[in-house]
Amino acid sequence: MTRARRKFDPDFKLEVVRMVKDQGLSVAHVCQTMGIGETAVRRWLTQYEVELAGGKGVGRPLTPEQVRIRQLEEENRRLKEDNLILKKASAFFARELK
Repeated sequence: MTRARRKFDPDFKLEVVRMVKDQGLSVAHVCQTMGIGETAVRRWLTQYEVELAGGKGVGRPLTPEQVRIRQLEEENRRLKEDNLILKKASAFFARELK
């Protein structure tokens, strides 16, 4: 029988990362206290470091800045697609008018 996969919200992940980074607690101690696996915590620590360095990271963003950056990147992508569609439509209608 397998256990259901647990999901953690970004605030919880950030709290755990700060316990290790800011409070200087060991990963093993935090994992034991919070009842989570070491692999997950180490992955969150790596993701946090990447995000602080300005990288995109893997999975859901941990920091509020990265959440906002990803939202803006998605909006930018969508607007570029819309712009391309409008350019193609205007070229099509310009040909039709001739």
